Amino acid sequence: MVRIVLTEKNFSKLRDEIKKHNGDEIVFSSEDDELNRKVAEKLAVDILAIPLSGRKDFSKQRNSGLNEVVARIVKKNGIKIGIFLDEIIFSKEKEKIISRVRQNIKLCNKNKIEMIFIEGKEKRNSVLLKSLGSTLGMPTWMTKKI
Repeated sequence: MVRIVLTEKNFSKLRDEIKKHNGDEIVFSSEDDELNRKVAEKLAVDILAIPLSGRKDFSKQRNSGLNEVVARIVKKNGIKIGIFLDEIIFSKEKEKIISRVRQNIKLCNKNKIEMIFIEGKEKRNSVLLKSLGSTLGMPTWMTKKI
């Protein structure tokens, strides 16, 4: 199975792209939170990868792109949440990225949503990814599936 990463900003074009890649594992990534919610509700994607860099935090909370409403939609539709490994490794603001990842891990653990690491330039073996996941706060049921 081939993993296809789609970043289309137009919903109708995105729907056509997903129909073209029938049978492949589809990863959708967008910085637009409303588009992420709409895609999670209406389209058949396998993984929703939320970019964590370039976001502005709220005054009392981190802006991680995932909230209770989107988490319930993702759980209902059987979509996994993806974490870009390159974003953690190469980011200039690692402390903000890691704290947003930890917030998303807590939310996914609460709602029993699977999380996976999406590798780009940097490739790591599964043992290192499992140890990174447990360091970031992933429970054992989540790290077993990495």
